[in-house]
Amino acid sequence: MSLSRPLRLGVNIDHVATIRNARGGEHPDPVRAAEIVAACGGDGITAHLREDRRHIRDDDLARIQAATDLPLNLEMAATEEMLAIALRHKPHAACIVPERREERTTEGGLDAAGQHNRLAPIVARLTDAGIRVSLFIAPEERQIEAALRLRAPVVELHTGEYAHASDEERATELRKLADMAALAAKNGIEPHAGHGLTYDNVQPVAAIPQVAELNIGHYLIGEAVFVGLEASVGRMRALMDAAR
Repeated sequence: MSLSRPLRLGVNIDHVATIRNARGGEHPDPVRAAEIVAACGGDGITAHLREDRRHIRDDDLARIQAATDLPLNLEMAATEEMLAIALRHKPHAACIVPERREERTTEGGLDAAGQHNRLAPIVARLTDAGIRVSLFIAPEERQIEAALRLRAPVVELHTGEYAHASDEERATELRKLADMAALAAKNGIEPHAGHGLTYDNVQPVAAIPQVAELNIGHYLIGEAVFVGLEASVGRMRALMDAAR
């Protein structure tokens, strides 16, 4: 069934920088990845500036913004250092994520419900600067309610549990995502989704009518090693469009 609301694809280019940083130097350049995404149907660029700078580096942000008109979604920890960087670069959006140095990737959602007092001033300062704030949260009612209290206009629902669920559990996880997307939208919050999405599992999530954007990175960069970034993004775009 065709729905009137288009589904946006944000492409996370962190792991182009991961490959670059493995040997040092400047190749492959994540800015080139951003340019390719812009040319082949991506709707936004996502980049996570981690505290240990394991992939995207500070100077990458300004270069990405200068190279393409696509909106930049800066994933960031809720720290004063990252807040200052976001306020300096003024990305279109800032998605606040949990971050632990020892994790390979962001594991689990942000506990917005348990960290209200820490998050509230950061959300307020980003909002005052004209940066659209998103909270990367588990698909749980208490987290949606926390996002509402924090006045975050966007939530990104963590799809990791769905992506890694067994066949028997996947329907339950998908229902959680659908229910929480509907709850968010009902309360005026725009729901996004991401983490662990692949060609094989993206369509049920893409078919959730309230979801406005998917953010996908590691899988697309991995596929690009074999088929090229344009082809990997193009196939994901086609699967998402078909689900709508």
